[in-house]
Amino acid sequence: MSGAGAPAVEVDAHGLTVEIVASQWHTEVMDGLVAGAIRAAEAAGASYRVTRVPGAFELPVVAEALARQGADAIACLGVVIRGGTPHFEYVCDAVTRGLTDVARVHATPVGFGILTTDDDAQALDRAGLPGSKEDKGAEAVEAALATAVVIRGL
Repeated sequence: MSGAGAPAVEVDAHGLTVEIVASQWHTEVMDGLVAGAIRAAEAAGASYRVTRVPGAFELPVVAEALARQGADAIACLGVVIRGGTPHFEYVCDAVTRGLTDVARVHATPVGFGILTTDDDAQALDRAGLPGSKEDKGAEAVEAALATAVVIRGL
């Protein structure tokens, strides 16, 4: 879910728990993403737990462990800002593939709240902070919980 055309997601997630897994790099952006994720979980009536990991690269292994433990929904939050080396491409590809595999293999919703931006300003604009245009932390939780509700109803 991104920018213009994004759906208004309202979900009743009472009885569900969302695991919020967040990296520690880019503290200001991450604090905004985590706060937005918590607001969204509370608004949906879901329980939540926040687990911090060093960086975005570590998100898939923790998501995998949580899925194996039977998590209802997982929202992964991180920031990868393009630099002057191929590091950006490698990390973004590994995180995306890893989280996709977790969701697919375990049929566990994984909300993708990884900001992949060209610069700090773009990340701040998506962090759900006062003055930000978007709140990707909230969107990741909303998507994961809405999907968990769909799966539960199948």
